[in-house]
Amino acid sequence: MAKPSQRVPLYTQIRQYILKQIEQKIWLPNDKIPSENEFAEQFKVSRITVKNALSELIEDGLIFRVQGKGSFVSPTPSGEPLIYHSEPTNNKNKDLVAYLMPRLANTFTAQMLDGIESELSKQGYRLIFCKTHDSQETEKEILREVINLGVKGIIIFPVDGETYSEDILRLTLNEFPLVVVDRYLRGIETNCVCADNVEGAREATSHLVSLGHTRIGFISTAFQGTTSIEDRLSGYEKALAEHNIPVDHRLRLVQFDTEQMNLILEDGIADEPIKKEIQSFLQQNPEISAIFAANAAVGLSVIEAAVEIGIRVPEDLSVVFFDNYELSAISSVPPTCVSQEEKNIGAEAVRLLVSIMENPKQERKRIILPTKLIVRKSTASCKVVQNSL
Repeated sequence: MAKPSQRVPLYTQIRQYILKQIEQKIWLPNDKIPSENEFAEQFKVSRITVKNALSELIEDGLIFRVQGKGSFVSPTPSGEPLIYHSEPTNNKNKDLVAYLMPRLANTFTAQMLDGIESELSKQGYRLIFCKTHDSQETEKEILREVINLGVKGIIIFPVDGETYSEDILRLTLNEFPLVVVDRYLRGIETNCVCADNVEGAREATSHLVSLGHTRIGFISTAFQGTTSIEDRLSGYEKALAEHNIPVDHRLRLVQFDTEQMNLILEDGIADEPIKKEIQSFLQQNPEISAIFAANAAVGLSVIEAAVEIGIRVPEDLSVVFFDNYELSAISSVPPTCVSQEEKNIGAEAVRLLVSIMENPKQERKRIILPTKLIVRKSTASCKVVQNSL
């Protein structure tokens, strides 16, 4: 008596369908595949059934998922080549580590580089340092170049505004030793080391509140996608909430271009259009008695803009900003700031990277390091009676 044919589970049928689409090159490497809802509708099954099919394919490395974007076909030997191969052909460079940074324009970036180079030397590695010039395209090209050189690991300081990097995702999925510094990329679970931007901003804003300020402005470069700036805004709002001060969006100025803003760090003079816009903002909001600036370039521009139109710092306007300033001791108004202890960030990134190089399959880590508020002469007690309501 013949055995009755066994029924093929629905999730297996869906899995086989997806495999066939890939094998026949209907779906190519890095192509986005239909969503769980679309598969469920196509096969008239539940999303749980679809999820089971996709989970097996993810475990097998045939597809990968990006949070908020969907599922994609993984690169394969028959399709687009990977930017990373598990066995680099250039073995003579096995002790090389690459560090990619957008710019080297101030003490913050220099101290980060120093921390990375010093710790790498202690650990017996040599450094390749590359500037990406705030260009995602340049970042992509350099990543491919250093991989071809046979580096053993990479530390990367992402370009401002970068929300997603296909190459960083691929390297992470293929267990290439990589650590992101200064910020993290939403939707990509990478190893990263950064300062506690939320707590640093909360402490700085709370310092202003303790001096009697309730109308506190927030000024930054455009921050959408740059998690470090987003977290500083979050810390600023958290401090206001803790002291029962309403969040007033009119007291924000957050659209400045990063490259333009950073000119003050190179030239020692604020960009003229930026300065004019800050002055207009301060004149239109005379009730503001304090400013929390997202970084040193913004904070120094605020001080210059204010003084130029007769607003005294700190007598009329207190200013605190993120990142220490190397010329504080000789500044006409030594600034109060939040130090990220960037040298420690660099050293910690190296220690994490070395750990990953020794054990690539370990669980990914996000290391958050404490900041330090340095109180100088740019903040003072509020001399204006304010109504925070």
